[in-house]
Amino acid sequence: MDDGFPPPGEGVEWEELGELAGCRARPVLRIETHPLEDVATARTQGFVALKTIAAYRGGLDRVSEPVLAALEANEATGAPLPVQVHCGFGDSDLWLARADPSHLKPLIERFRETKFVLLHCYPFVREAGWLAHVYGNVWFDLSLTIPHVSRPAEALREALELAPVSKLLYASDAARTPELYYLAAKWWREALAEVLPPEDAEADARAILLENALAVYGLSTGPLPGAARR
Repeated sequence: MDDGFPPPGEGVEWEELGELAGCRARPVLRIETHPLEDVATARTQGFVALKTIAAYRGGLDRVSEPVLAALEANEATGAPLPVQVHCGFGDSDLWLARADPSHLKPLIERFRETKFVLLHCYPFVREAGWLAHVYGNVWFDLSLTIPHVSRPAEALREALELAPVSKLLYASDAARTPELYYLAAKWWREALAEVLPPEDAEADARAILLENALAVYGLSTGPLPGAARR
């Protein structure tokens, strides 16, 4: 869970959400809300990834020096955490043309040891798929795309035109509206059933819905600590 939104005290904290869901929950450090020294020690603090909203803070075509410094500090650890990057559409204060993930090409090449996870991506789904196809250190999801677009299966087809199944992650980006957790899961599954070849559907869907994320973030599906869950 991104620890940068909503502000503390205005939503369910990541630990509590894990308890409510009966699963493991781990935090994601938002670069823009933490000092540089926190980035360098994020892994030891229990964070499983970093996130930047540079698309809102000037655009992906001109990433700020503080974000660049954070990426450098992350890679300098020798075991850099994955970095999530907001791409594509969002709130009205975002300039959509500057949220095209293809602007990230120089950063992706500069920080080759860092895993970049492109979030949301619409309407730049094909651009994100191309980056995931060309670069070994790029993954992407379709959160916000599914469940908001009217034809989820078409977005999924675009995502997989070039990108391998191993590079696509399930996500909903559900935050405010409780129904979005359910609808995203339902429509993702329906789209996967429509688009994936029947002979590969079960294995590929499991990879997209679960296994790819476990691999990217270095997580496991082992038993929860403490008491047994319902």
